[in-house]
This record gives sequence, structure tokens and C-alpha cells, in this order.
Amino acid sequence: MSRHRPRLIRTAALLLSTVLAATACSAAADDGATPAPAPSPTPPPAPSPAPPPALDAEVTPVPDAQWERMVAVGMWRKGCPVGRDQLRRVEMNYHDFDGRVSRGALVVNADVADSVVRIFTDLFEQRFPVRRMQSVEAYGGDLDKSLADDNTSAFNCRRPDQINAPFAESPHANGRAVDINPLENPWQDLRKKTWFPSKEFSARTPGKGKILKGGPVWRSFVDEGWIWQNIKVADYMHFDTGYPSVPFTGRQRP
Repeated sequence: MSRHRPRLIRTAALLLSTVLAATACSAAADDGATPAPAPSPTPPPAPSPAPPPALDAEVTPVPDAQWERMVAVGMWRKGCPVGRDQLRRVEMNYHDFDGRVSRGALVVNADVADSVVRIFTDLFEQRFPVRRMQSVEAYGGDLDKSLADDNTSAFNCRRPDQINAPFAESPHANGRAVDINPLENPWQDLRKKTWFPSKEFSARTPGKGKILKGGPVWRSFVDEGWIWQNIKVADYMHFDTGYPSVPFTGRQRP
């Protein structure tokens, strides 16, 4: 045997191991260079559509601060037919004349509070526009100022210098009457032979915020047992549960 043969065998073995190692490194490098594509992230679920606005009514006793203002401006005084314990504040949403949802409140007798909520739920769902809605102490208890501001209101045991039936029998003094959009639905003051707060919308033709006999607003009240303009002169803004005012026992819907 040639003395060089073992060296040749060792050299060949070394070359073979080098080739194998290089091949393995190349394969590893190839694996790192072309990774499998990552799965696409799952998109987040689409947000649920916002629920449509609702009346969201809250019926509560008249708060202390509000009652103090009502007494201070003469909306309530000794001798008025109902007291604080018989009244409720009904706070609720309404569609205003700009198409926005606004928040307002009426003070009413406790025995009509649920009926008022049902009526104004109907009006809200019909998108009937209401100019504004706040209790009359916001106007110093002055009915004329409230009407002139196209304000929707309810309870007011009006002072002797204000328009009123004898307040013991008055639906407003008992919290069982609502005046809606006075400008669009005026009343006729025969003492002054004029319309108040304005003659502009006195004709009973269709119009924004107006109340018409047989129309949807009229129907919402009548279905609850209320009466439209329960006097001998035109008073288109006015709904009540009867004169002289007595405890309400009108239709009770489920």
C-alpha cells in the first residue's frame, strides 16, 4: 500500500464533510430568506348601528330647587288646588324645529304623568317638532312671556293678573293641561279682539308644528282621553282632561 493512501482518504473525507456542511448552511439560509407568508389579521367586527333616539322620559317628584322657584314667582301659592306632592316633573326628549333632539320638562299632575309620557312618545316617534319645553318659572311665572317665546308648558296656578279660569277649576292650575307651540297654535283673546301671541299662524292650514283636528297630534291626545281647546273661543295650543278639572280617569293603554 502506498504510504500516501491514508492521507488521500482523510483528505477526501474532509472535503465531503465540508460540502455537506455548506449544503446544510445553504438550505438553512434559503429557509430564512423565504418565510411562509403570515396569515392576514382578522378585521375587527363592524360597529353596531346606534339605536334610534327615544323619548327617554323620567318622571320624578318636583325637585327642591325647582319648587322654590315656582313658589317664588307665584306659580304656586296658598289656595292653589294641588300641592307639590300631587305634581310630577316629566323630563323628556323632543325634536326641535332644527331637527335636533333636545331635552325639556313639563310639570303635570301625578295622575296624568303616565298619559303625558305616552302622548309625547307618539309625538316623538312622529318627529313632531316642538320649539321649546320648559316650566313657566323660567319666565318668572309670566304666562304671556312663555307663550310669546313659543314655549310648550303645562302646570301653572296662574296669578290673578294672568289669563285663567277660576284657578280651583282650571286644568292648568290642576296640572292637567298642556299648551303646545303657542306661536303656531295661538288662542283668540276676545277681550282684546286679537290673537295671542300672533295672528300669523291662526289659519288652521297644515304647517310645521301646527295642530289640526283629526291630525296625528290631535289623535295622540284624544286617544288618551284628552280634549282639544276645551273653551268657546279658539285656543289651538291647548289640550286638557276636562273642565272643571277632576282626577283623571281617561283611557289607560297597556
